[in-house]
Amino acid sequence: MSIDTRAHVHALVDQLPAGQLAALENLLQRMIDPVALALVNAPVDDEPLTEEDRGAIAEAEEWSKHNRPIPLEDVLAELGLTMADWETMAKTPMPVEEKPNGSRNG
Repeated sequence: MSIDTRAHVHALVDQLPAGQLAALENLLQRMIDPVALALVNAPVDDEPLTEEDRGAIAEAEEWSKHNRPIPLEDVLAELGLTMADWETMAKTPMPVEEKPNGSRNG
């Protein structure tokens, strides 16, 4: 991108009203963040719930009526992890593993 193009884009942005500026910010964030873009473009999960799914949901809802939620920090501590570990894992790409047939997973 040339300096002229960048300056022109900045000049256009400076002319936007607040509502349109917020919309542009959202658009730019999606363009820059590949994960956000992938989420926006991800297909809708249209797989129907199974009876097993419905049973698990009902069980979880019943449990939550009688128990307080378990904080993430407590779950991590039980696994020997900290919130810092969790944040690091969130930023670390999964390794690409080669399958026996030569195809790749990741």
